[in-house]
Amino acid sequence: MPQLLDTDVQFLKGVGERRAQVLHETGIHSFFDLLRYYPRRYLDRSTVTPLRALKDGETVSVLATVRAKGIVSGKRSPRFEMRVQDESGGTLKCVWFRSYRWISSLFKTGERLALHGKVQKYGSQFSMSHPDFDKLDSDGPALDTGRIIALYPGSAKLEKVGFNSRTFRRLIYGLFKEHGLEMVDLFPEWLSEQFQLIDGRVALRAIHFPKSQVELSRAKERLKFEEFFFIQLMLGLTKQTRQEVAGPRFDDPGSYYHRFLNDVLPFELTGAQQRTLQDIIQDTQRGLQMNRLVQGDVGSGKTVVAVAAMLHAIDNGFQGAFMAPTEILAEQHFANLQAYLEPLGLETRLLIGGQRKALREEILADIAEGRAHVVVGTHAVIQETVTFHNLGMAVVDEQHRFGVMQRAKLFDMGNNPHMLLMTATPIPRSLAMTVYGDLDVSIMNERPAGRKPIQTLLRSEKRRGEVYQFLREQLREGRQAYVVYPLVEESEKLDLKDAENGYEQLQAEFRPYTVDLIHGRMFSYEKEEAMDRFKRGETDILVATTVIEVGVDVPNATIMMIEHAERFGLSQLHQLRGRVGRGGAQSYCLLMADYKRSPEAEERLNAMVATDDGFKISELDLKLRGAGDFFGTRQSGLPDLLIADITQDQDILIRAREAAFQLLRSDPQLRAEEHQHIRAHFNRYYARESLGFARVG
Repeated sequence: MPQLLDTDVQFLKGVGERRAQVLHETGIHSFFDLLRYYPRRYLDRSTVTPLRALKDGETVSVLATVRAKGIVSGKRSPRFEMRVQDESGGTLKCVWFRSYRWISSLFKTGERLALHGKVQKYGSQFSMSHPDFDKLDSDGPALDTGRIIALYPGSAKLEKVGFNSRTFRRLIYGLFKEHGLEMVDLFPEWLSEQFQLIDGRVALRAIHFPKSQVELSRAKERLKFEEFFFIQLMLGLTKQTRQEVAGPRFDDPGSYYHRFLNDVLPFELTGAQQRTLQDIIQDTQRGLQMNRLVQGDVGSGKTVVAVAAMLHAIDNGFQGAFMAPTEILAEQHFANLQAYLEPLGLETRLLIGGQRKALREEILADIAEGRAHVVVGTHAVIQETVTFHNLGMAVVDEQHRFGVMQRAKLFDMGNNPHMLLMTATPIPRSLAMTVYGDLDVSIMNERPAGRKPIQTLLRSEKRRGEVYQFLREQLREGRQAYVVYPLVEESEKLDLKDAENGYEQLQAEFRPYTVDLIHGRMFSYEKEEAMDRFKRGETDILVATTVIEVGVDVPNATIMMIEHAERFGLSQLHQLRGRVGRGGAQSYCLLMADYKRSPEAEERLNAMVATDDGFKISELDLKLRGAGDFFGTRQSGLPDLLIADITQDQDILIRAREAAFQLLRSDPQLRAEEHQHIRAHFNRYYARESLGFARVG
């Protein structure tokens, strides 16, 4: 079967070399790809509206025959019009204003079509503009006379070589007719029975040619389950491989660890911090490499946990490395870590680009000879050019910027140090199970004692005077404020101008207070100097176009004012809000938003006002944006989902994960005869040895 499914589509009857080239460009290379070119929607005869029953403003599906067509000269520009009629005797006018010449060449009088779109009534005539359409079979197998017809994604390129839904139905029907008996069900009987799944071959046929809505529903469930199952199997095998890697075995925490928690820290740990440290201590005492993700909401105290974890390593004779995604963040973390570690007599070193050669060589020598207890920098600190004396704990901050593939490379560096990965972006459970399914996870969802919830207020331009008055009151009390402008790449110059104007207005409005500006076009050192002035309290209001980096910690800043808040994403808004509320004083997030905003923007802004729980925010953000856009999971290194949807199919995902991990517990290398098809499919489509996912069996 694998050899059959890998056959190039050009060898399928009705394709050939020229048409195959267009299919290849669409992503359909093999029989396997063609079978998984899933319909975009279905035309169910029970939902077809007769033309005589049309109502103004309704979105409908109709079946009709082309009666007349032609290009019409209009007052403004030409258009293509087509009149169709169905068995009820009713007529409908279809109109195309865009690409009308190309569209006009697609139809013939007498052709039967399925049309889908919004109907509008002009006088006594019903009309549909730019309808979605599919040609129905008029010869060959009766593939459009069943109750439910599959309609496939199309494009101008596909249409040009004669590929429409009708063609796809014929090709896939031919593939089943010729090779259907050679296909196998990937799952063993026990798995399908336990998880109540239909046969995989039936599911593939039914997704393209469903006999009923019930069968279609069960086919979708099975194929979604299958997609999730193999991704979870990949993550499970990766986790299994990593759990077998030897790592430094630590004893109980010692003097540095306890002195830090009892003497240096000015507050007690939250319950979540204590639980997370307990997880870390247990992991590091097993003699195997730790691979743990700490998922914490903004302000939950992850840095303190990271410092304690590295002190646990130092107590055991090892060094620690702290990696941040940018040099600016690395420098901020370096300053914070120094403040924590100097009272303990420990040496911290910063390793970033642009350092003088002599200084860099001195730092590298300190690292190699063990004088540096903790090294801070970007993830370049564990590249080959850096030699550690004895690295035992590597902390990676803002883990969501590292995909599965980058993690695989990260884990192979050094002498198998324990890996502690941290993210301040709360991740919905379903996404965490998929994107981070290869890791052990600790969740921190409590604020340190004494920190008050941030009050979030939504305000319009009309109330700007009132907002400025409130800002003055805060400044009079000695507080500081951020004013953030959105920066959208497409209109960077416009946005920068917007921020610069705002900066000038604020300077005039808030004399004698000091206003500073920071934006993406400044040199790194200029941004650092601006941030340092703000941190030292020399600047009262910091205007920024760049998103204030996660990790910026200015306890005296109590106001986060976000201009054009409707243009920010939900997670972005939540991260910005998390830059205030870092001290004991009451903090505020002021959302300045335009009255003209989309329903989605309205939902985002209302969610910000309603809750400051990052995990609730992340669930809504995932629903609004979809998994693919959620902080770039398309770059996560995981295979694309063709039919499953993390936002809609969480129940199926949980069951598929349970099935994959149950299988690995019973047959870790998938060597059993009944698992041969799973093993073959995994090795062919999911194993990528060079990227850290090994073949099995």
